Amino acid sequence: MSTFKRMLLCYDTTREGRRALRDGAELAQLFKAETHLLAVLDNSRWMRGFDAVSEVPFDVEEQTAKEILEEGVAKLEALGISAIGHFAIGNPMDRIPFFANALHVDLVVLGHHRSGRLARWWSGVDDGRLLDRVSCSMLVVNATEHAGAWEHDDVAQTTQDKRSTQADIGAP
Repeated sequence: MSTFKRMLLCYDTTREGRRALRDGAELAQLFKAETHLLAVLDNSRWMRGFDAVSEVPFDVEEQTAKEILEEGVAKLEALGISAIGHFAIGNPMDRIPFFANALHVDLVVLGHHRSGRLARWWSGVDDGRLLDRVSCSMLVVNATEHAGAWEHDDVAQTTQDKRSTQADIGAP
């Protein structure tokens, strides 16, 4: 089994994104991997010129995305994982491969939200091309009903406390 020495975790505050962060953190700990965390502010609706864009100004969305990135880095640090945060503006299908290739990562971890054909057509999403644009392994995480990981800050601390206790008693 090959090990992953350098990982890129793609994070947002969706349930799928939180689950991807949690699963990626576990892998980063297991492999003691150099960890990069990427938050991408999708500007596609601003670029397409919708008549009714968002009531929230772009700079407020940008600040929120940066805070989400800081939150993710803090959650990783709470687990003892030193992560480098990266922030990008653009289409995630363009920005994720760019960072994956530029950072020479061995694994990309990201969340996936299921949607129907009509929703994909309407939004212009073409997730399939992401796989063709990276030269590393990918872990795509689907959230399940029982996977509300890291919804509260105390969940990450509880996980750390549990691992510390297991290490103290020699449990796996």
